[in-house]
Amino acid sequence: MIRKASVMKVFEGCHEEYKKRHDELWPEMETELRNHGAHHYSIFLDEKTNNLFAYVEIESEEKWSQMSQTAICQKWWVYMKDIMETNPDNSPVATELKPVFYLD
Repeated sequence: MIRKASVMKVFEGCHEEYKKRHDELWPEMETELRNHGAHHYSIFLDEKTNNLFAYVEIESEEKWSQMSQTAICQKWWVYMKDIMETNPDNSPVATELKPVFYLD
C-alpha cells in the first residue's frame, strides 16, 4: 500500500456541514473510491485553523489518479465547492504532504 496525506481547507462556519456531507457520503462515491484502490481513508479537522488533514492508503498511483476523472468525483467536487477552498476545476485545493516518519 502507498500512504498519502494532504492538507485542505474548509470555510469558517462550514465545519458541521462538511462533516454532515461526509457522514452521508454517496454510496456511488464510496464504491468509486474503493474501485480506485482507496483504503483507510480518513479526514481530520483542526477547528482553530479550518485545516483538513486527509490520509488514505492506495493500491497504485495510476489507479488513484484516475479517480478524479470519474463522473461521480466531478459531481462531488461541485457539491463541496461552496464549503471549501477549490481550484477552477472545482477540485479541492490540496497540498500533498511528504512522508518523513512511519512506525509500523
